[in-house]
Amino acid sequence: MEVKPVIKIENIVATVTLDQNLDLHAIAKSVANIEYDPEEFPGLIYRLSKPRLTALIFNSGKMVVTGAKSTAQLIDGFKKIIRSFTKHGIIIVGKPKIQIQNIVASANLGVEVDLEKAAFLLKNVMYEPEQFPGLIHRMDEPKVVLLIFSSGKMVITGAKSEEDVNSAVYNIFNQLKELECVREITTTF
Repeated sequence: MEVKPVIKIENIVATVTLDQNLDLHAIAKSVANIEYDPEEFPGLIYRLSKPRLTALIFNSGKMVVTGAKSTAQLIDGFKKIIRSFTKHGIIIVGKPKIQIQNIVASANLGVEVDLEKAAFLLKNVMYEPEQFPGLIHRMDEPKVVLLIFSSGKMVITGAKSEEDVNSAVYNIFNQLKELECVREITTTF
């Protein structure tokens, strides 16, 4: 069986730390596409259309950036935010620290998975089909959580890099094959 998993990054959540405080009122007045209502939420909400990202920006100089589909897109979007600030007279001092907190990805293994058998043979699993149709597997290396469905589709959460996502998908795919928990998808016409 020569099937290859198809992996797609759905969302990257990162934190950015600037070594300075920010004047949110000044930023809200001068930069377009910003929502700021301090009585509703203590930070600015900055939405970019290309790449499609949202940044929550706080006066402490901390930001939470979501929506990126790749690390390169995350960095590109962040640079766009900083350029926009600089263009409007908001000076950023020092080098920002970007840290990926969570990557959510989806994958299709291209095979059906026998969840009953996998739940019995794999370690660190939870499978209660009456509660949830997927098997939950807490992988140690890389440290991620996989939601695996009988269709061969899965959701990966908790990864800190795109390499972790790929590694997790191929690790579980190979384990499931070795344990004989997969079968080719049969189509009937």
